[in-house]
Amino acid sequence: MSGPDGRGTRRVAVTGLGPVSNIGTGVREFGSGLRAGLVGYSKIRSFDPTGFPHAYAGEVPDFDPGPTLRRLEAGRWGRSGQFAAVAARLAVEDAGIAIDRRDARRVAVVMGTTSGESRLVDQLAAQAVAAGGYAGFDTNELTKLPAARLANAASEELGAAGLSVTLATACSASNYAIGYGFDLVAVGAADVVIAGGADSVCRWAHAGFYRLGALSEDRCSPFDRDRTGILTAEGGVALTLEAMDRAHARGARVYAEVFGYGLNCDARHMVTPNADSIAECMRLAHANAGVKPQEIDYICAHGTGTAINDQAEAQAVRQVFGANPPPMSSIKSMLGHTMGAASGFGAVAAVLAIAEGFLPPTANWSIPDPRFDWLDPVPNQSRPATVRVAQNNGFAFGGNNCITVFGALP
Repeated sequence: MSGPDGRGTRRVAVTGLGPVSNIGTGVREFGSGLRAGLVGYSKIRSFDPTGFPHAYAGEVPDFDPGPTLRRLEAGRWGRSGQFAAVAARLAVEDAGIAIDRRDARRVAVVMGTTSGESRLVDQLAAQAVAAGGYAGFDTNELTKLPAARLANAASEELGAAGLSVTLATACSASNYAIGYGFDLVAVGAADVVIAGGADSVCRWAHAGFYRLGALSEDRCSPFDRDRTGILTAEGGVALTLEAMDRAHARGARVYAEVFGYGLNCDARHMVTPNADSIAECMRLAHANAGVKPQEIDYICAHGTGTAINDQAEAQAVRQVFGANPPPMSSIKSMLGHTMGAASGFGAVAAVLAIAEGFLPPTANWSIPDPRFDWLDPVPNQSRPATVRVAQNNGFAFGGNNCITVFGALP
């Protein structure tokens, strides 16, 4: 294995994981859910789905940020901001890091999102309709609306005083955040970066995906011949990225190393992915990470479960990896599509695959698609595996592609 590309920069370790999801909160519960192929979606409870032909989503049940938060006043923040703050707190505690005033400016937060405080948008729209105009807005709710507050919530919760930025590159946003965080640590602009994403289930996104014809009725079946679409979902996720020498110096557990990332934007179509552009993004990621395609042991797929997305992703994999690609599974089959948090959850899955030696499954898979029947989707059950290098795919509307690559320590 050729290893990182030797740009004279610091190596970057993953020392903490903070998932808040519908299959488990915290690394132990989330990892157990992945191994079990647990499905976390059910009938929508966060809004009245009456009138929708499809009424299932991947909501986080009984989410209560209070017991986890140490500094943040939860009531001042929207649900997505709460997800981000709780995920960040879990990631820092899992890493065993205590942030104090001496190093606070060396700790940055980068969060990704698709819709920011999407549930607040629903609420404010309803207020405006009921009141006949903007005068109906609850000004307290308006203060919670800016999407930038997702990263701010995590920074405030942790007492981090470094860069605090939210990236809104839709379904690949968490991978963008991880790539940004990797660069910050690698070039010495930060010692620790909390990187991830957050989004919430809401009525308007559910309606939008239904109108696009991309919404499944009650299950997500990526790479299956009879797949019918996504299920909207929610959650928050964060990874603690830390300078490797710092992590070793304090005796930290290192789950994996961030080898690198690749990103591009083809901008050819708002909602239709392009296989050639995705393949090029894979090549960029491999070059940046200093690995060859044959060194990849597992791909955590974008794997939305729509006909076009899964086919384009499979075609790109065939272009890059040839006739014998590594196993590629989609955890959206379990979580649903968590939007801006999706590739962050994928990163956690990839890191756990390396650290714990297993491949997460693709749930709800039964019939191979003849157009890519060579693909191994790790059907329905996780399995033991030695994973030295894992690739995590993230693709978004508008052709915003970003892929992260993680590796085991030598």
